[in-house]
Amino acid sequence: MQPTTDHLATIIWRTGVRTAGVRSLTMTFRARSAVSPFRFGLLDGIVNTRISPTLLPSASMLTASATGADSFWVGDHINSLVPRSVATPEHLGLAAKLVPKVDAILEPWTMLGHLAARNRLRRLRFGVCVTDASRRHPVVTAQAAATLHLLTRGRAILGIGVGEREGNEPYGVEWSKPVARLVEALATIRALWDSGGEPVTRESEWFPLRHAVFDLPPHKGRWPEIWVAAHGPRMLRATGRYADGWVPFVISRPDDYSRALDAVRTAASDNGRDPMAITPAVNRTVVAGRTRDDVDEALDSVIVKSVALAAPAEAWARHGVEHPLGSDFSGVQDLVPQTIDQETALAYTARVPASLMKEICFHGTADEILDQVAEWRDHGLRYLLVINGSQLNPKLRKGIAATAPYTSVLRGLKKL
Repeated sequence: MQPTTDHLATIIWRTGVRTAGVRSLTMTFRARSAVSPFRFGLLDGIVNTRISPTLLPSASMLTASATGADSFWVGDHINSLVPRSVATPEHLGLAAKLVPKVDAILEPWTMLGHLAARNRLRRLRFGVCVTDASRRHPVVTAQAAATLHLLTRGRAILGIGVGEREGNEPYGVEWSKPVARLVEALATIRALWDSGGEPVTRESEWFPLRHAVFDLPPHKGRWPEIWVAAHGPRMLRATGRYADGWVPFVISRPDDYSRALDAVRTAASDNGRDPMAITPAVNRTVVAGRTRDDVDEALDSVIVKSVALAAPAEAWARHGVEHPLGSDFSGVQDLVPQTIDQETALAYTARVPASLMKEICFHGTADEILDQVAEWRDHGLRYLLVINGSQLNPKLRKGIAATAPYTSVLRGLKKL
């Protein structure tokens, strides 16, 4: 039988990547790209509005359907990653009237169940990006994801990560050894899904099981895909061992992305899995505009620059600036934005260099953004989760005008 391109890509990986390094990895990406089209999904923060709790996610879901997206995702937070102290009319403009409280975040699995009932005629997949392995017990997560998978006839994706301090520690959830908890959560979910309904007993420091029964069925023999938000070495190894997809957030340069993807695929191979079967994704903000000046104006706004507080200190250091929260600050994992008052938030965002904003976002006119995404594609990216930051220009007229170039970006992604 003539080998398929998928088979050839896997053979190249298994036989060459460790000896030929980047060249073999590039060959692998090229072989795989011949049969793996570039895909994208939209990610919504599901914040409540004055009008309706479903207003914004419903609009985002319609945009996803209209522009050819493969999936629609929602976040899993209790409060916003933007400091509430600056989410005011002065910095959000009229958007603050629609969303008066940025910390009024809706529950993700409930929202996806509601939206799934309205998606009968569309083929969008639904995912949570990403659910919290510390705040949510993995048994509850396994049940929620399996339920959504049945409701959507096999179109659910479980995104999972360590979570953040802001959604755990303030609510009395222990925030220690988050990576160890994540690894054990992944193992627990797989053990339950693979149990065939038989009682499971399993030792674990975090999530021990004693005659635990999980009897929900998979949809047509398939469980939801698990996509892991992994960044450090241990998490990358866990992704290769357990995951179907990799969806990092804080990796901000394409070279770093390809090196981390190499680690994921090596771990997969070491565990007897097909390294090319793991979807290489990324979660990035897109700031589009009609002109370069409009985009730069948006990137210089307080709200958009507050995104940079979630970047690790090493990213700031590359641009010659120390992170306001310290030279060893880990980034989004340890950010607690609800404790940052307005004066402090403004002082922090004033220190954000323009070059850092351009590193952590896809930005520019539609053509410029598609060129940036194409560079990441050439470093292995096959799936982009889009956060829409295009309408956050402090001038309402320019924010509205950004809709057209943003839509052009989404339509262009399918052609990459």
